Formats: sequence, C-alpha cells, structure tokens
Amino acid sequence: MRFKTLVFSLAALLVFAAGATVRADTITIVGISSGQFSTATMVCEFTPRSATVLFNTLTFTITNTSQITQPGSTSTITGIAFDLPPLGSGSLSGINDFDGFQIPIPNPPANFGFKDFNVGPVPGFPGAVLDFSFLAGSAFFTTGNLDFGLAPGESTSFIVTGLPFSAFTEEQICNAIFIRFLNVPLAAGTEGSDVGISTNPVPEPSSILLLGSALAGLGSLARRRMKMRSR
Repeated sequence: MRFKTLVFSLAALLVFAAGATVRADTITIVGISSGQFSTATMVCEFTPRSATVLFNTLTFTITNTSQITQPGSTSTITGIAFDLPPLGSGSLSGINDFDGFQIPIPNPPANFGFKDFNVGPVPGFPGAVLDFSFLAGSAFFTTGNLDFGLAPGESTSFIVTGLPFSAFTEEQICNAIFIRFLNVPLAAGTEGSDVGISTNPVPEPSSILLLGSALAGLGSLARRRMKMRSR
C-alpha cells in the first residue's frame, strides 16, 4: 500500500510540474579541463510570452562553487555566455535582438555588462557562435577583469528578454551556457583558465510527462497484483 501511494504521489507531482507554465531548474556547470577546480550552479527559469506576459524572459542565478585548494588561485567567473542550438547557428555575429541586465542589489559581488553579439571564440569549442553574454570588465569571452568577476561562494542574478527565445525550450536555452573561469589553479593543468558547461541537462516537459505516466502505470500494475493476491 505504501509503495502504491508513493508511486501515484510521484506521478501526480511530475505531471503537475510539467503542466506549469513556468518552472525553475538547477543545473551543474563543470570546467571541461579542471573539473572540481572550476564549478558553478545555475538556477534557470524561462517564461514564454503569453496573454499575461509581455516578453519572453530568461531569469537565472549563477553561484560560483569552485573548490580552491591552491594558494593564489581563485577560479573567478568573468564570462557567462549562451550559444543557442544548434551549436554555432545564426550569422557570424550570432542570434541577435536580446536585452539583458544584471539584477541590481546593494553592493553586488560582481559587475557584468551585457553584450548582444558574438564575443567569442570559446576555447575548446571552435564552432561556437555566442548569441548573448555577460562579461566582467572585458569585451571578449576569453578575457576578463578578476576585480569585477564572481569569486567562489558568491552569487549574482540576470534577466534576458528577446523575441528569438520563442524558437527554443527552457531545456535548450539553459543548457546552451558557457562559463569562463580565470585564475584557475595551475595544478589542474589548465594554464590558468577554463570553460565550464552544463553537465546535467534540464529535462523536456514531454520527458517529465512520460516519466509521470510510467510511474502511474507502475502504480496500476502494483494495485492489480495486490488484488490478485487478495483473492
């Protein structure tokens, strides 16, 4: 009985979550070369344009979770950029017509400026064409100012709006992120910098519905078996 109740509860929760217009997802970002020396989390939420929402709106919060074990290194985040799928799509300047800003708070831990054009290249991803980005004290993704960047333990939030978002799902948008880490420990074999990407893709709503349906079916099967045993 407890198993059946748990299964149906999980199924109902998943189907309800899939039916919601807006949902927030948390993804983990890890440096492609330095691993745990360069990590971050992103809480990402996409709200599509509707009768009650004027703009397609992406809201996300970045937290630098890098584990620093070498004195003098900081693994500071100085660049946050997105290349909407497929990788390298659009013109050489990227997909444009976005507006963005860092959410202001008293004494922000970092200072990022918004760019609505390709600020690449992206080390390790020669085909990437960046569509929009937030940069700390620099005009390019590969460089940055450590004094303006996001240090380990710090968080900051951003908002981006734009008509081009209409062609993409939350999964596609959130997982299109690239993060630039500077002053990475040399012990990681990175020569002092790295690029972080998403390691746990956000599930599509259809996938959530499918999982919910599967759990509901499993619950029905358990109920039928219990009835047969009671005869």
